Amino acid sequence: MSKRAIVPPAFRAAAEQAKMSPGLLSGDHLFLTGVTGSDPQGEMPADPEVQFRNVFEKIGLVLSEAGLTFGAMVEMTSYHVGLRDHFELFDKVRLAHLTEPYPAWTAVEVAGLRRVGALVEVRVIASRIQDD
Repeated sequence: MSKRAIVPPAFRAAAEQAKMSPGLLSGDHLFLTGVTGSDPQGEMPADPEVQFRNVFEKIGLVLSEAGLTFGAMVEMTSYHVGLRDHFELFDKVRLAHLTEPYPAWTAVEVAGLRRVGALVEVRVIASRIQDD
């Protein structure tokens, strides 16, 4: 089975530095590397809502680079620092980007994330096969 890296131009430098693919097409699925809510300059906003919106904007960039939309998402795992403190806000932002049928979703509380100040990291699996 062939694999192809999906690297939006905005992610090219970070992907090269970290030696990873923001997305990897494998068969009929696109696997997205977990993303946090840093801004385009790499700074982590203090505002949780800005972080959450940034996360979904980044996911959208990778999906778009592969010719997909949020509707292609089949599974999402979110890792939260302080899950109960910001779950409702995160869910509001999530629902602003997703529609039925919603992807399967697991939300996990963690002690910390690699990026200092990050409140959430989200990884996604999307399908290139779309229902009619």
